[in-house]
Amino acid sequence: MFKIPTVKAHCDIPCKIYDPAVAQVAAVSIVRLMDLIAEVGSADQVPEITKIARLVAQKESNAAEVKHEVVTIWGDYFKAPQIAEFPNVHSLAHSIMIAASKCKQGNNRQDGLDLLAKLNEFTEMFWHSKGINTRKVISPYPPSLDVVQPVLTNA
Repeated sequence: MFKIPTVKAHCDIPCKIYDPAVAQVAAVSIVRLMDLIAEVGSADQVPEITKIARLVAQKESNAAEVKHEVVTIWGDYFKAPQIAEFPNVHSLAHSIMIAASKCKQGNNRQDGLDLLAKLNEFTEMFWHSKGINTRKVISPYPPSLDVVQPVLTNA
């Protein structure tokens, strides 16, 4: 009855709806949650098992969020032209997956800082692939870590 032509798309969602900021916020949250877990378990407090369980569950959820966001950008946005420009994107994305897993497995703050450093590198790569400059700023919430953000201008 209806003749519908074949439709093809090159990604799962409309083009240019990608931003690694969600992954960065999740990574900063991981470090903050690690800090809170350490505070709850400190010598001057009796550890509250329920509170620790909730903090750990949230930390793991944020690590999963990092993985999801990076895999989406890596798989849907980075195509042949971007990969040619940034050939190390595959090894960087894989290292982010490993770093996020380490954050799920333990409570070593340095693992969280390492994850954020890798995400900052990925964020720079992403924005530079779009011809947009970046800058490092201190996040406005605890634990006040450096995050990379695009330099946006009104044109």
